[in-house]
Amino acid sequence: MLVCMSIAGSDSSAGAGIQADLKTFAAHAVYGVTAITAVTVQNTVGVEAVQEIEPRIVQGQIRCLFQDMPIHAVKMGMVFNTPIMEAIADALTQWELPPVVLDPVMVSKSGYELLQREAQTALQELLLPLADICTPNLHEAELLTGRTIRDLPDMEKAAQALRGMGAKTVVLKGGHLGEQPGTDVYCDAQGTRRLEGEFIPTSNTHGTGCTFSSALAANLALGYDPDQAALRAKEYISAALRASQALGRGKGPVAHLRSTRLGPED
Repeated sequence: MLVCMSIAGSDSSAGAGIQADLKTFAAHAVYGVTAITAVTVQNTVGVEAVQEIEPRIVQGQIRCLFQDMPIHAVKMGMVFNTPIMEAIADALTQWELPPVVLDPVMVSKSGYELLQREAQTALQELLLPLADICTPNLHEAELLTGRTIRDLPDMEKAAQALRGMGAKTVVLKGGHLGEQPGTDVYCDAQGTRRLEGEFIPTSNTHGTGCTFSSALAANLALGYDPDQAALRAKEYISAALRASQALGRGKGPVAHLRSTRLGPED
């Protein structure tokens, strides 16, 4: 059985973070294991508080899993502070790594900071070089590169800048880009190209970034090349958005399992 590891925070509303990753792995028929970096107090309205996990415990989770079973892909999500990043980098560099996807979770949709500001440099120096694919959204790419992104050419330049920081491949998500919503930019050693897609008009967008990155990791574990894995992950998140239903008083979650017809039809 193929195994994917998620190194990320817990979302009590289960639309994002570890919970979203596990549901996404299950939808792709791969077995999900976890190294939890933080526990959040959140619902569909927003994040109220964060309790980080001790670095030695985060490191221990990663170590014991690599010691016990084959890991076919790793997804890194929310990592709250520098000591935890140091622990993750130290743990991962002890092993011959499978494909690694980094989703640089920095700020929640409600505006809560999920990465301490002083830890941004550590993210760039410690985690970005470990990533085979980095999947920032527009806001995260602006914070990491110091660039303003207004259109697709700006996205392409930002993706190239992120590659220059150490990521082998970048999938910069267009999201609500005014010029051409739903279009992402894929950038690797061969250059940049645009991944066009349908824009799904829904407010049920909680956890889309986590879900996309874990779908990407699952497809890499399944043996797809990075460009094909990105396209398949994009198709999956589009289907999950299309099948989503309102839940809660804020931004509801996507339909992680309904999108694959594994869940109930009604």
